[in-house]
Amino acid sequence: MSRFIRSISDVFRKDRDRWVLWIPVGLAVGIGIYFLIPWEPVAWTGGASVILCLAIRWTVIKVPLIGGGQAIERGALVIGVIALGFTAAQFRTYHVASPVLGAPISFASLSGRIVQVEHFPSGPRITLERPQISKVAPYLAPTQVRVRLRGKQPKLEPGDWIQGRVGLAPPGPPALPGGFDFQRHSYFQKIGAYGYSLGSVRILAKSTDSMGLSLKLWIASLRDHLTERVINGLKAPLGGIAAALMTGEKHAVAEPIVENLRRSGLAHLLAISGLHIGLIAGLVFSGVRLMLVVIPGLAVSWPVKKWAAVAAIGAAFCYAVVAGATLPTQRAFLMAAIALLAVVWDRRGISLRSVAWAATLVLLIQPESLLGPSFQMSFAAAAALVACYEFWKDKRRNRIKGGHQPGPSTPLKKAISYVGGVSLTTLVASAATAPFSLYHFNQFAEYSLFANLIAVPLTALWIMPWAVVTFLVMPFGLESWALQPMGWGISGVIAIAEYVSNWPGAVVRLPAIPTWGLVLVALSGSWLFIWRYRWRLLALPFLLIGVVSFQFTGEPDILVDGQGRLFAFRGNDGTLQFSDLRKAKRDRELWLRQLGKEKASLIKMRPSGDPARHRITCDSRGCLYSKFGLTVAVTDSESALAEDCWIADMVVSLVPIRQKCPALHQIDRFDLWRNGTYAISITQKGFQVRYANQSRGERPWVLVPGPSQSTAAPQPGT
Repeated sequence: MSRFIRSISDVFRKDRDRWVLWIPVGLAVGIGIYFLIPWEPVAWTGGASVILCLAIRWTVIKVPLIGGGQAIERGALVIGVIALGFTAAQFRTYHVASPVLGAPISFASLSGRIVQVEHFPSGPRITLERPQISKVAPYLAPTQVRVRLRGKQPKLEPGDWIQGRVGLAPPGPPALPGGFDFQRHSYFQKIGAYGYSLGSVRILAKSTDSMGLSLKLWIASLRDHLTERVINGLKAPLGGIAAALMTGEKHAVAEPIVENLRRSGLAHLLAISGLHIGLIAGLVFSGVRLMLVVIPGLAVSWPVKKWAAVAAIGAAFCYAVVAGATLPTQRAFLMAAIALLAVVWDRRGISLRSVAWAATLVLLIQPESLLGPSFQMSFAAAAALVACYEFWKDKRRNRIKGGHQPGPSTPLKKAISYVGGVSLTTLVASAATAPFSLYHFNQFAEYSLFANLIAVPLTALWIMPWAVVTFLVMPFGLESWALQPMGWGISGVIAIAEYVSNWPGAVVRLPAIPTWGLVLVALSGSWLFIWRYRWRLLALPFLLIGVVSFQFTGEPDILVDGQGRLFAFRGNDGTLQFSDLRKAKRDRELWLRQLGKEKASLIKMRPSGDPARHRITCDSRGCLYSKFGLTVAVTDSESALAEDCWIADMVVSLVPIRQKCPALHQIDRFDLWRNGTYAISITQKGFQVRYANQSRGERPWVLVPGPSQSTAAPQPGT
């Protein structure tokens, strides 16, 4: 045993230069701890922990101990990094704190300044800052409000002041226990209400009437202007995809096309990330270097390669800003900038260190991004690809050292190498992101390899070069000329996506991986990618357990919407049967997706006496669900309670229970209102009940149902 520990210690010391790569992992652990605890910690907790760890390390260095000093020093560093992540999450939470609408408002007058315009095929969606809501006191008004506009609307731009009639509601809770927390997502975006317009809005002042716009609004206005020119320069639906590739405006793409791209594994093409930033930077780098090289004598006397690298960094930065600077774009720009700076400083650019430093910066600036699919999938793919690249490069170097020299390059070898490279890249990226895709989207595309083999080269060699040309000629009003050939390539991608998505079994749906499984995947994947020696393989069993962890979570038998509009039963064949196929469409789709189901069916009205093991009997007043000798009654009728309370072991009432009810377990309208969606499982040991707010705790982003804050101080005349 001591020999085994000593060998592990020796390998650990050999990999000393890789220790720094664990910094973003430690930060992620601290951030994860902050978001997992069910209460808001005292403000000084994280900062005090960091200071304490630094003090311990300083003490150990200045006052050497007889034994164990080195272990204490390293332990203090590890805990200090974790505490730093915790502190970053705490600071970010306090920094973005802003009011949230207290309760839904069916009709109100809203005015404010537009900070973002998003183009949907059905109409624009705007985000307003400094909103004034007629039925909300000014000190209770949200910092930002997001509104979908319906019907005919005037031409709107960021910076415009508008007024209109709207319906508003606060961000909603998770649709399922453990599901996506929309309230937390909105909290960190500083959006305190969502709504829809009731008629056309009125422009109070145009952005051009202002004395001057902030840099943020100017960039938003520029981005919106470029998006409109791209959409207008290329007919639908091609213009929407061109806008997504050039300005990051994905909402302009028609939904059927988006669905085909998802089903074929090509949806990543719409998210501006490493592929797009790398192509833009590479095209500019090659173009500038070529132009400088052809100038007689310049390349001999001056470092034109470094000049081209600086120009490429500037182009990548401008493209990232125009594209909205989303999380994948930030990660891609940081990595591209590090690689290009390595050219300037004569260093190696592509390494896991660049991935680690990019992740560290993102986590310190936006720690909440750790919880989203963009960060997880983006960095998982980047780390896996770079780790494979380093592994392949080390193997090749060792083979050359061993006397094996590669043969002469031929066109056939180049073609095979290119196809193999694209295939390997797709396989590695797909494998690395699959667990995160299952956790967030509950599906993966089976034929993505085939689709990417054609679509990625088409995007890289045709579409994106024409995007660069479009940017260059746009100041002269010639964008339509450059967009046409770009549209030919986009048509090819659309055709590939439609063709592959219609193959049988193109998409596999599975239940969501539990959170502990995803954490296991992330930690074991980090272990596998970071270390270089064979002990990295110790992560494989844990990685496998994390991937298949969805098998260890049982599906609920009964789901009841937190607003009492919808409920569903799991039938004998495992399908979900719903009480209504028209109400609560969003919740119904989320339930199906998270449980890995394809289709929804309506609960059939069946009289009692059904001998099936999973017994569902319904009438006009409600339903009974029986399993393992236990019965659950779900009703929305007070008159049915008189009977259901005596025959059922559990009663779920969509209306308040105001009468004596002898049922052992009771859930009524007030419980649903306070706790959100309920998921009920029936086992041989009894009932397992979970609800949406059960593990969310008392956090700043969790809205506690209570008296409406929105009507606390209505303005005069409303």
